[in-house]
Amino acid sequence: MDEIRIRAAVPEDVPVILALIRELARFEKQPDAVVATEADLLRDGWGPTPRFGCAIAELNGAPCGFALWFYNYSTWEGRAGIYLEDLYVSPAARGKSIGEKLMVEVARIAVAEGARRLDLNVLDWNPARAFYHRLGITHRDDWLPYRIDGEALKQLAKRG
Repeated sequence: MDEIRIRAAVPEDVPVILALIRELARFEKQPDAVVATEADLLRDGWGPTPRFGCAIAELNGAPCGFALWFYNYSTWEGRAGIYLEDLYVSPAARGKSIGEKLMVEVARIAVAEGARRLDLNVLDWNPARAFYHRLGITHRDDWLPYRIDGEALKQLAKRG
């Protein structure tokens, strides 16, 4: 019987987290998109002002997945929420409910901290959409994601 463990990430996990992020980028067909470094993750996850939380999934003692989130804020609710940036399970560990266990852990953290919602984005082609639906996470047709980054963000910041 496989032993599955979900635990809070610690600074020593940073190399594993970065390796899993790179695996996720390959899965999402963006293998060269990751520019984050171990120093970035260490600073932003365990520095003086932590900017994200992370849980590690282990299968038989070996890391095989992670969930990484950060807090957002609802002005209407007057409460913080959690935005799940990444949820990933390595291919060899899939089909063992590890993704569900990671989602349950993030939901528990959200509830324990008084968050009223948990938000995430999923690529339209990702088969994990069915997984999220099974957990009761619904797709919202009434909101469209927008983003500005890179040079466009810098140009906007320069406007008078």
